[in-house]
Amino acid sequence: MRQPRMRQPGTRQIVMVGFLQAQNCTNLVSSWRHPDSRQDSASPDYYREIGRVLEAGKFHLGFFDDRLAMPDRYGNDHAHTVQFGIRCVKLDPVAVLMTMGMATERLGLGATCSTTYYQPFHVARLFQTVDLMTQGRAAWNVVTSMNEGEAWNMGLEDVVEHDTRYDRADEFMQVVLGHWDSWEDDAIVADRATGLFAHPDKVHRIDHVGPYFRSRGPFTVPRSPQGHPVIIQAGQSARGSAFAARWGEVIFVSTHPSLEIGRQLYAGMKADIAAAGRDPDDVAICPSTYVVAAATKAEAEDKMALIETLATDMDALSLLSEAMNFDFSTKGLDEAFTDAELASISGTQSMRDRVVRASGKTNPTVRDFIHHTRRARPNQAIVGGPKEVADGLERLFTAPACDGFVLAATHIPGTYLDFTRHVVPELQRRGLYHRDYAGKTLRENLGLERPRRGYWHARAAMAQPA
Repeated sequence: MRQPRMRQPGTRQIVMVGFLQAQNCTNLVSSWRHPDSRQDSASPDYYREIGRVLEAGKFHLGFFDDRLAMPDRYGNDHAHTVQFGIRCVKLDPVAVLMTMGMATERLGLGATCSTTYYQPFHVARLFQTVDLMTQGRAAWNVVTSMNEGEAWNMGLEDVVEHDTRYDRADEFMQVVLGHWDSWEDDAIVADRATGLFAHPDKVHRIDHVGPYFRSRGPFTVPRSPQGHPVIIQAGQSARGSAFAARWGEVIFVSTHPSLEIGRQLYAGMKADIAAAGRDPDDVAICPSTYVVAAATKAEAEDKMALIETLATDMDALSLLSEAMNFDFSTKGLDEAFTDAELASISGTQSMRDRVVRASGKTNPTVRDFIHHTRRARPNQAIVGGPKEVADGLERLFTAPACDGFVLAATHIPGTYLDFTRHVVPELQRRGLYHRDYAGKTLRENLGLERPRRGYWHARAAMAQPA
């Protein structure tokens, strides 16, 4: 039997992220149907347990994905969403995150907030406050929001055009980072003897006036132990990738369709990061990854067989309609999309393009979309005992096709418990995974330097239109 290669301390190690949802299911919508899933996802103890399990597994970060609407594009009705429990409950992820923060001490905690529907000052204050309340463990997942239901819930008649969303997001980042830079590290002295609380010349206004935003300042939240929250980003279209390369510190990507494609995408993203004037080693690229682990391969395969029975075509059609902003109920399963219909897709265009490539068809069918996206099903899950799962993760990590993984759960808390119990010790034995947290803040644990004030100005300059 092949012996795993042992690594020396201080070499490259896996970044591990828990993929979380503040809703009735995990990102796998059928998870609530699993016999071992907790059913109290609206209770604080549900999230406290997740936090404790992730911290026991030495996960660097747990982050909450979020959408500002339930999936109701299929048939333009929410009845099926509620009936079948397809992400019909969505709690505010920041409030839920704080519940987890109070139950943990080292686990990084991230939440999604949209640059399209909120104001920069609000987001800056919200996440900097979370960073202080968690003593430097916060992360902000930056999204531009692509779904029609979100636009309608937030008072717009239509989704903002794709590239315009990212143009606004570039300026949004400048305003947020400007506010996060407002307070110098030594501004506060709180000297009772002299009556001086803070140095006025060390608290600054930003006086920002741009094409999309105006924000004066001064900001009202001082610097945190890690400077400011870590930035998570997941843009994968050409425009989205450029945004991610400019701003992201943890970049969340889709499951790689193959090892070779993963290598190519990884190399391309690292090159884009370098072209943006950044050190590629300062950015962790982490694909979404399903893992079904057990003490033995046979036991894990039995678990996977059960999981596969829980998903339905309705789950997939609902989520595809949401992601594509296209009502899949208007077409038969084996009916091909027309050129005009494909061009009209305003949601996840990268998903559409992957289906066209993978199917080899210029005009794929609805069934092709279900099959090639594996929407609502565990996509390319790594299934096995400790050795098989560790082998699969090591293969992707050392290719290299990634810097770590965003572990997607098939049920709660079982996925994270099984990974912590069976896989983490094997990865540690191989030297691929840390044995303890490096420090108190998320930046320390990710190996990132504390940001100096003004570091982002060069990136902002690159974001300006020619």
